[in-house]
Amino acid sequence: MDTFSRSLETAKDTLSKMDDARLMSTWSLTKNGKVLMSIPRIGFIRSILMNHNYHHRGQLSVYLRILNVPVPSIYRPSADENPFG
Repeated sequence: MDTFSRSLETAKDTLSKMDDARLMSTWSLTKNGKVLMSIPRIGFIRSILMNHNYHHRGQLSVYLRILNVPVPSIYRPSADENPFG
């Protein structure tokens, strides 16, 4: 958790320093000097980085279910939490 928290703070700090022009500039994935993909930087952040984080959060909730561990609230109370309790 400490590593995740530090990484999250680093990401927030990095993103807060980017203005609109930087976010709209083109980011390219290259291999051996050959461009494999080019998209606006904000598109990369949203499509690849953010969605990847959501994917792993989903995996974690599945693993918790398999282990019979109550799933914590992610967006709203989970089915494991009684909103009327």
